[in-house]
Amino acid sequence: MTRYIGTGEMVDLLRREGVEPILRRLVAGLRSDFRRWPDFDLAPRLANHSAGGVIELMPIADARTYSFKFVNGHPGNTRLGKQTVVAFGVLADMATGYPLLVSEMTVLTALRTAATSALAASVLARPGSRSMALIGTGAQAEFQALAFKTVIGIDEIRLFDVDPAAVAKARANLDDCGLRLVCAGSVAEAVAGADIVTTATADKARATILTPDLVEPGQHLNAIGGDCPGKTELHADILRRTRTVVEYEPQTRIEGEIQQMPADYPVAELWRVLRREASGRVGADDITLFDSVGFALEDFSALHCFRQIAGAGPDLDLIPDVSDPKDLFGSVFSRGAAFERAA
Repeated sequence: MTRYIGTGEMVDLLRREGVEPILRRLVAGLRSDFRRWPDFDLAPRLANHSAGGVIELMPIADARTYSFKFVNGHPGNTRLGKQTVVAFGVLADMATGYPLLVSEMTVLTALRTAATSALAASVLARPGSRSMALIGTGAQAEFQALAFKTVIGIDEIRLFDVDPAAVAKARANLDDCGLRLVCAGSVAEAVAGADIVTTATADKARATILTPDLVEPGQHLNAIGGDCPGKTELHADILRRTRTVVEYEPQTRIEGEIQQMPADYPVAELWRVLRREASGRVGADDITLFDSVGFALEDFSALHCFRQIAGAGPDLDLIPDVSDPKDLFGSVFSRGAAFERAA
């Protein structure tokens, strides 16, 4: 049988374990898996685009386990009362191909994205960073705020969104989380003097959320909203000033902020920075950028983490239980099988 984690159980686990302890476990798992990057069979995600959004499959495997995630990104969904991003994921045994886990990943994607952002900031942001501007206060905002509080020690969040209701929502959700919350009147007001700037907007367009005049020496930029061809958040001139780190270069060249740059634009992959094989931040005045588009390794780590947290539980009946593995037809259609079903 295949372990199943549905939305209800995911919510129960988060409430039982606590968001911050789970974020710590996710970051630890992500760090461990990124550091063994060469163990994985890697490939860019498979994307099917439409006028309204994109549907993607994100596969990855090591010698023991295969995983994939089904995920969409449809910014216009909120106008229909639907979420922009929904997802589910699967873990399978490489030795037999049998699925081990099927899990909801709408909530889990939000958690692993925030955990990955905080992991990258742990090696890219200035030591002692305490303030973060959060530009875009949609579904990802609270997860980012809590991950940076938990992992980096951020204690002040400056919130800005073009939608005042989204800012009010984020403020209300974060009100009792031990953060000083500032509702800024503009991007410039939010960003000025911040140690870290996170951009998390959803429009499927080449937007310019940050311009070069707003970026200060020493800041760390965490750009997570640009995640498909034609969708960016930063002015290209900002990238000419940054030390840029990505998850998986072949994918980010197509989908990330660096799609605006020439093919020889220099980047370092996060796993190399974590293994100290490449430089992230060198000096206090460096402007560092984590150009994050999301990668399948993060889902692999998250699924393994929650399989451990959840332990035993409800199963899905996904695979026929046959008496003779060479006789699938007979097992399904024989009179005896039919009578057993009826009984």
